Amino acid sequence: MSTTTTETSAAVPEQRSAKTPRRARRRGENSLAGSLASHGILSVASVIALFPIGWLVYLSLGPDKDDYLHPAGIWNKMTFDNYTFVLEHTKFFDWLKSSLIVTLGTTAIGVLIAATTGYAVSRMRFPGYKKFMWVLLVTQMFPVAVLMVPMYQILSDLKLIDNYFGLVLVYCTTVIPYSAWLLKGYFDTIPFEIDEAGRVDGLTPFGTFFRLILPLAKPGLAVAAFYNFLTAFSEVAFASTFMLSDDKYTLAVGLQSFVSEHDAQRNLMAATAVLIAIPAAVFFYLVQKNLVTGLTAGGTKG
Repeated sequence: MSTTTTETSAAVPEQRSAKTPRRARRRGENSLAGSLASHGILSVASVIALFPIGWLVYLSLGPDKDDYLHPAGIWNKMTFDNYTFVLEHTKFFDWLKSSLIVTLGTTAIGVLIAATTGYAVSRMRFPGYKKFMWVLLVTQMFPVAVLMVPMYQILSDLKLIDNYFGLVLVYCTTVIPYSAWLLKGYFDTIPFEIDEAGRVDGLTPFGTFFRLILPLAKPGLAVAAFYNFLTAFSEVAFASTFMLSDDKYTLAVGLQSFVSEHDAQRNLMAATAVLIAIPAAVFFYLVQKNLVTGLTAGGTKG
């Protein structure tokens, strides 16, 4: 009896030791079901985001302007003739030149003015500095239709109608207020001790700003530059009103030339839209390293 009890009690620890203990889940680690669900949601979101782009590219390969009505037939007659026509028989490169001049000018001037404005409001306590930032926001509340006539009159008096610089100035009035707010929030995250260290080393306020603060603010500058670039690159209303010569149209305005009152060449329009997306994609690639950091850092303080 005692021998049996001893053998049984000895076998129980052996059975327990044979079982593999369950691994404890680390903090923040998702379960298998949670991981599969998140990957599934991200996959569906990616398909939803990429489908319009793929569909646009697919339609751009149809040779006829009415192929979008019967998209299944495009597969058997795909061609790059639309791209050839756009590049060789339209003013696409003039539109591209105009877009780059206006967009890069808006980006450079807008980021410079917004950065100095945001830094001044972040570091200096002058009378009315808080109200000044709210005034910048108020300027964004007016619709384009309200601003169109007075801006046209101002540009006409300055003889800047159908002039690249005039359109750049108009775009700057649009992008600078938001960019100043964005960069002000980012400058608030940079310790004030860095400015004091610059003064101790004999730097002027401008020297401190350009040599110490701006290098630390690259992510915020990248976000502001990307916003300015896309705003100027895709804007239509001001560009179509203030630029009168067809060789000075921007890409967004030139895209409208394929649609008239009695005709719509949607195949050429789709091919042009694909070509227009390339400069924006290239610019995004150049700034994407700092883009995520800049989008999140400005909301942590201030």
